[in-house]
Formats: sequence, structure tokens, C-alpha cells
Amino acid sequence: MTDTVPPSRLAMREALALSDEVLRNIELSEIPLARSALKLSRLARLLNDFEHQRIMELEASGYPTTPSGVPTDVYKLAVRAGREYQLKDPKSGKIEKYIYATSIEELELEANSAQAALAAARDPDVSVASANPNQMVWNPSGNALERNTIRTNAAMAQRRLSSRRSFLYAYALRTNHELKFSGIADDIFSRVRERVDRGIGENVPAAVQKLSAVYDNLNSDNAEDWSNAVHSCRRILQDLADSIYPAREDAVVDFAGKPKTIKLGPDNYVNRIIAFLQERSSSTRFQEIVGSHLSYIGERLDSVFQAAQKGSHASVTRDEADRYVVYTYLVVGDVLSLL
Repeated sequence: MTDTVPPSRLAMREALALSDEVLRNIELSEIPLARSALKLSRLARLLNDFEHQRIMELEASGYPTTPSGVPTDVYKLAVRAGREYQLKDPKSGKIEKYIYATSIEELELEANSAQAALAAARDPDVSVASANPNQMVWNPSGNALERNTIRTNAAMAQRRLSSRRSFLYAYALRTNHELKFSGIADDIFSRVRERVDRGIGENVPAAVQKLSAVYDNLNSDNAEDWSNAVHSCRRILQDLADSIYPAREDAVVDFAGKPKTIKLGPDNYVNRIIAFLQERSSSTRFQEIVGSHLSYIGERLDSVFQAAQKGSHASVTRDEADRYVVYTYLVVGDVLSLL
């Protein structure tokens, strides 16, 4: 979507159904193309794609012109819609750029009325003769020039109409693919979220209220709430560590032939979760992947927390907060799968 205002999930679901409908309309020629343009205007409005909303309205109604030409903003929209063409001045040889402002409905009318216009312009079935054998007579010149003009104009209208059909179809198809992709991602995360929420409710009940706080903070437009969502993720991981691997004395392990101390105290929640993974999982690869992700998210959550503790304004964007929440969910889901 091209605009900075994100559409709601309800609008995106309606937009997906509408894009499917418009694609079918165009592919099967179910309705006039001008009506498809109006449907695409609604599609763009649902997605807050205000530029394409205006373009689709102009495609249906025609691009306005003034005695001095086409307004600059309108011309730019026409260029975006692929309506620009070039003509060479036969005298100066200079190439000038123009747009055709005709609405789709007018193009459809012109293309569809060509056969009727040709029938009306056919030559009359007459025969001219003279009673004077010495007089030279000629049949009327006919309407050949008029018919050629009709054919030329109809061919031009049909080419432009085909270009409009291609433009509308491309926008509907691109939007449909984007909406389906976002829907797939949303469905995948919804399944993960449902599984993790259920596992947390059964195994880490203390974190349930924190999950609710995460949802509320992410839906806020306040940047401070986004930071609070990140803090909640840190506390969820701490609650998880307390539940599956409570704090205990530090462990000393052999690392490359040398003793190494692994801190397993109350604040060392990442170490404790990794220790749980090592004890429960027989897959070294699983331990490495989940441990790596856990260390990554743990370090970043801690850095935001420490900045807040020092009174620093740790700025967290909504995108960053979204990523931290997703990473936390994935890690928690992997850990809970071992219970």
C-alpha cells in the first residue's frame, strides 16, 4: 500500500474480496470497464491508497482540462496511469508530450459504436445512367474517406481501451497478491499466537496479564506505549525462565579445556532458558537456533530496559516493537514445545 495510513484488518479483508471480484469482472468481461474502475476506486479507498483512488475516479470520469491545458497535478496522475504519448511536430521536428483525457466510458462507446457508424457510412446502392449516349456519367464518389476515418478512430479507441484494461487489471492483480501475502503472514502468526497463548496460560500463568498489556500497547499511537510493550516482552521471558528453570547457583562447565562459569541467578533469564534447552532437547541444531534467537532478542530487550532505568528516552519505533513481540512469541513457542 502506497499511503502511510495503515488500513484496518476489516478493510483489508473487504479489499481482498473486492480485488478478487474485480479480477473476475475484467477477465470474463462481466461488466463495463468503467464500472471496474469505480470498484477499484473503492478498493484504493479501503487501503488508504489515496493517489490510486483519485486516478481510478479520473479513469471513469475523464481527466479535466482547461483552455490553457491540463493542470499539472492532473497531468502527473495521467502519466502515472500510462496515458502519456508523444507526437513529433512535422515543421520543427520537436517531439511534444501529451495525454489523452478521454474517459474509459467514452472509449468504450467509441469502440462499440464503430460498426454502426460504418454501416451508416456505407455507399448507397445506386446506378447512374443517361439517356444521351454521348454524355459521360460517373457514380457518386461515395463515403470511403468517412469510413477510413471511422476505422482509424475506432482502432485508436480500441488500443487505448486495451491499455486501460491492462492498467486496471495490473493494479487489481498487484493489490490482490499483496493482500493475500499479508493475509498468509497474519494467519501464520495467528496460529503461532494461539498456540503460544495456550501454552503460556497452562505453564506460565503469571505472564498472561503481561500478554494483554502487550496487545494494548501495540495498538496505541503513543511511542511510550511501544516501549512498554518491549518491557513486557522482557518480563514474559523472565516469567518463562522462572517457570521452566528457576534461579539457582551458578554452574561451572568445561569450555575448550578451561572452566567457565554460567550465571543462573534471577537476572540471568536468558542463560537459564538456554540451559533448559540444552537439558531438554537432543538436537544440537535446535539448541543453536533457538539459543541464538533468544540471545539476540534478550540483548535488545535488556538494552531498552537499561536505558529506561537510567532515565534515558530509549526510542522504540512501532516496527521495532512489532519485531520484538514477534521474536518473543517465536522463541517462547519453541521453548514451550519441549514441555
